[in-house]
Amino acid sequence: MTKLFLKSKHWQLFTILVGIPFLLQFYVYRKIFWYNPPPVEPNPDSKGFTEVLNEEFIQFDFPPFLTIVFFLLFFGWFWSIAIGLQKKIPQRIKMKVTKFKVFFFIPFTYIILLMIYLGGLFSGMGTDSFLISGWIFAIIVPFHLLSMFGIFYSLYFAAKTIKTAELQREVGFGDFVAEFFLLWFYFIGIWIIQPKVNKLYSK
Repeated sequence: MTKLFLKSKHWQLFTILVGIPFLLQFYVYRKIFWYNPPPVEPNPDSKGFTEVLNEEFIQFDFPPFLTIVFFLLFFGWFWSIAIGLQKKIPQRIKMKVTKFKVFFFIPFTYIILLMIYLGGLFSGMGTDSFLISGWIFAIIVPFHLLSMFGIFYSLYFAAKTIKTAELQREVGFGDFVAEFFLLWFYFIGIWIIQPKVNKLYSK
């Protein structure tokens, strides 16, 4: 899988990471917000809007499922850059790969578990009482902040890996600040970053 990401062209990654998720989410939310139930006479036994929409749309499981798939692909790209290009780093340069793995899997695990919980909640398998309790903030907020830090550190490490492999020397943040922001705003940066990755991988 790592090699597949490293060899993929920019337009292929853009289609997978941006194009397809955008079209699927547009379809999902169009289905949700533009649903017009047919006019019927009031009937206490008739199904309401939510019930009909749940039946037609896999009980709202689809949006969390899309998010999980998107993050698997998105984090897979980061992982492929940060780990797959380590072979291109000079042996005299020691990068903190273990630290990267720790901060990588924190947001990775948190987001997947959160989406699984939301999927169960939207499908009626969860319970609304947990949402209105104070425990939601005590549990989610710290993990959310830690996950945000993990994502930014993953961006930092991946950008540093690219520049170190490119320059073949120790680099500071000023050397790879452009790569950092290009990875952050990936929908634009992918057109610039991925050709560099292809070139480094093919050497």
